[in-house]
Amino acid sequence: MKNIIATVAIVLAGSLPATAQTTDNMDRIEACKQNYRTLFGGEALTGQGTDPEMMDILQKFIFGEVFQTGSLSLRQREMITCVTLATMQTLPQLKAHAGAALNVGVAPEELREVMYLTAPFIGFPRMLNAVATVNEVLKERGVGLPLGKQGTVTEETRHETGKAIQDKLYPGGIASVMDGVPGGMGKDVERFLTDYLFGEIQSRGALDLQTRELLAYCVLATLEAESQLHSHYHGNISAGNTPETLTAAVIQCLPYIGFPAAIKALRVIKQEHAN
Repeated sequence: MKNIIATVAIVLAGSLPATAQTTDNMDRIEACKQNYRTLFGGEALTGQGTDPEMMDILQKFIFGEVFQTGSLSLRQREMITCVTLATMQTLPQLKAHAGAALNVGVAPEELREVMYLTAPFIGFPRMLNAVATVNEVLKERGVGLPLGKQGTVTEETRHETGKAIQDKLYPGGIASVMDGVPGGMGKDVERFLTDYLFGEIQSRGALDLQTRELLAYCVLATLEAESQLHSHYHGNISAGNTPETLTAAVIQCLPYIGFPAAIKALRVIKQEHAN
């Protein structure tokens, strides 16, 4: 059973040379082998294991086709994959992809921030599961823990900082959504969003705001959070991401989240882009 899990984890990883992306529509088998070798240092399509037919389908599709769709860098693809797997809590696959992310140049601090930014969307317990999984990989690589601090706010500045980021990306916040919540506690939720999500999480170092917004969109696509996908489309545009980048990011998520969730997110992009 452990061997099966390990095989699937590696398969759900990816493979591309860090210096050359296969955007020229090379043969999907060759692209698959090249990408897999770059990310994991091993060989794809070996015909080995208990489920070689499914592994063949999976590897060719992910590493031979999806990895040739859009113009994302390898670093972006692996951060997207890691944030998606963290959201899904598929931790064996996350461990394999965390290693692949490091192999293509994602810094340990960046990888940690990818995990941290999931907390407002999936909650602290699942975020901590993901962080623990990534920390296993970092320890195996000889990276000293804890990593350096990346926080940029204090108790006195978290609200002001968060409001500035929120106003840039989402003018008006969620006041209309929270209006009328019993006991007036909608105001508390508004404040939590400003101070915690934007003030303490989105303001952190290691990842820029443009990357954070792109990854947040992938989390929401995984969760099928349709109403938030609409608002976060505009947040991404404000942060500097293009509709094409968002589309490629959702397609990168597709092998892990499935067609229904991916098509829902792509439909939102299509609708908002047309408006």
